[in-house]
Formats: sequence, structure tokens, C-alpha cells
Amino acid sequence: MINKRNFILISPHFPENFTPFAQRLKEEHFQTLGIADVPYEQLTDRLKEALTDYYQVSDMENYQQVYQAVAYFAYKYGRIDRIESHNEHWLELDAHLRTDFNVPGYHLTEIPKIRRKSNMKEIFRSIGLPVAKGRVFSDFSDALQLVQELHYPVIIKPDSGVGATDTYKIDHPHDLETFFTTWQADVPYIMEEFILGEIETFDGIADQDGRVVFYSTFHYSEAVLDTVEKNSEMFYFIPREIPQDIIEMGKKIVEAFQVKERFFHLEFFRTTDGKLIPLEVNMRPPGGLSIDMFNYANDIDVFQEYATIVKDNQFRANVTRPYHCAYVSRKYTNQPYRYSNEQIREQIGAGLIQCQSIPGIFAQIMGDEGYLIRSATKKELFEWIQLIHQRTEEVTHDAF
Repeated sequence: MINKRNFILISPHFPENFTPFAQRLKEEHFQTLGIADVPYEQLTDRLKEALTDYYQVSDMENYQQVYQAVAYFAYKYGRIDRIESHNEHWLELDAHLRTDFNVPGYHLTEIPKIRRKSNMKEIFRSIGLPVAKGRVFSDFSDALQLVQELHYPVIIKPDSGVGATDTYKIDHPHDLETFFTTWQADVPYIMEEFILGEIETFDGIADQDGRVVFYSTFHYSEAVLDTVEKNSEMFYFIPREIPQDIIEMGKKIVEAFQVKERFFHLEFFRTTDGKLIPLEVNMRPPGGLSIDMFNYANDIDVFQEYATIVKDNQFRANVTRPYHCAYVSRKYTNQPYRYSNEQIREQIGAGLIQCQSIPGIFAQIMGDEGYLIRSATKKELFEWIQLIHQRTEEVTHDAF
């Protein structure tokens, strides 16, 4: 008889492309126990089949309700072995539950170092890595003093924010005054020097001993903040070749933050002179369809590999990186696109993996429609990106 272990999945229905987490864990003989605030009837059939049991709460922000759900599962199934959401929003909730139920993983005392950008900076400095100049400020007077040290432009963002949410580029004194018209004094904000460069990432999975057993990287056409400000289309892609400096610095950061048995998404600036500066850490899979891109770029199943790491502390896939893989967005503003989806399918063929409409809450960043494409050559990949993005009145030009 197989001794099944109990894995609680917090909000397992969101995002929908995370459903394979529950599927693979159940296939590895875990009892998959879901907790969320949506009625069971609204779950997809795939998720229903992947869950051993489900507990609906009325408010996921009410800790007592979620605590009672976990306690119920512990009473019904025995000791809880893992609690995980793979979601930045529930990072602190996960940690609170792990602390109260003595479950392995990040606990409450460790949350500040993986949520607060000011704490991240201190850890980066402690291991000898460069950081963007800046700090948390207390009020308008303090911000004025700080901007005199850093000089315009500067970036202001919540010390504990997620992605580009509530992030501002401050170019002039008027921008700073405008920011303080809506500033919430009870929300700590950090001000940093503006660094000219591109965003690159180091993404992957660490096993139970903290070893990086899978890694990848994303290169972006522009910063997320620019995409939001301009309401523009964008793309980002996984290259087949990963820069050695980002591998070395990424592994050093994973060790410093004691990442174990979890995904990580580390962000860096690549400056115009080629230097690498760590920006922040995110202790969860990258957003959108990024986790699916790992699979398509490598012809593997990272959901399966995660499940076997949790079960046996083993990563079994042979990673050979046969493809460049890109996510390409479209925004249906201004003049229309030259090619229809049917024409794109005809021209790209098997290189087009997926085309889907994006829900409204993600469309500002991810576009109204998103395309996943892959190719063994970067030249072909960028030709396809141009094809998808070309407007009716544009002349084709090189992506680089």
C-alpha cells in the first residue's frame, strides 16, 4: 500500500495554466488538497480530477478561515506535508500556514527578506554584488533629499510590491509632487536611481538541498514599466544560450536566499556596458505563460520534475535547450495588424505553439492576444515576431 503524503494547494485554480501542478502531484501519489474561494462547480474538469479534496472559503484574505480549512484537512488526512500556491500574492499566507502547522518551506520570519526590496539589497551587498543606489524614504522632505543624491530620473515603487504594479518613473520635480498627491504614508516606498539597460532573468528550480537543478533565462523587448506606460505590444523570449555571468550570479543569489524545493525568478539589469546588476528576487514561477515556455523550449515537463523533486528530491529530465521560445503580444489599438491569425498559422506552421486571448486583468502587460512560438534559430524566431507585430502600413525591418 502506498503511503500518500498531503500537499495543500492554495488557490489551485489560478492561473489556469498551473493546473498541471495538481495533476502531476496526484500522479506521484500525493493527496492533493485545494483551498480557494470559488465554488467547486466553477473549477475546470481537469482540476476537479486532479484534486483529492477541495475546501471553499468565503474570503481568502481572512486568515482564520484558511487556517480552519487546513486544520480540517489535517484532521481528515493527517499531517500536512507541503503548503504551496506558487503565487506571489499568497507568499505570506503560505508562510503563515507553514509556520502554524510546522510545514517545510519559507516561514513567517523569512518573508521580509524575500518580499522587501530593501532587504534584498542588503543580502545582495552581503555577498558582494552591486545594487542600484537608493533606499526607503519616509515623507516628501526625505524624498526631496534623496532625489538630490540620486538625480532625476529615479524609480519609485513599493518596498514590498510585485512586478511593475504601483511603480513610477520620476523625471521631474513635478512628477514627484504628483506622486505625493496619492501617496499612502502607511505603505513603505523605495526610491532608486534609474539604470539604463535591459531586463534579463535567471529562472529555475532548486531541489530540497538548495541545488539549482534547472535554470533558464528571459530576455525582454522592453521593461514591463515601459509596456504599461506606452500601452504597447511586447515580446520576451528564452534564448538557447544562457550567459555565463547570469548563471554564476543567479546561483550565488539562490544560495544566499536559501532557496529550497521551489521555483525562483530573479531579475537583473544588463547595463549598456554589459554589466549585470541584480534587481530583485521572486520566490515563485515567472508569470503568464512563462512556465509553459520552459517546457516548449526544452521538450520537458517542469510540472512533473517539480513533483518528483518534492517526492524523491530528483530532477530527471535531460535539458538540451533545442529551441528559442518567445511570447509575443498584440494590442488592438491604432491601425490594424497586417496578418490575421489564420495567415500567421499558415506562415509559421508548427512553430506556432499557441494563440490565445488574454483576460482583462492581464491584458495591460500581456496584451489582448498572446502567441507562443519556438524555433531552433534566433533569426527565424525574430522573423516570426516581426510577422506577428507588423501593422498594415508598416515596412518590415530587422528586429535588431
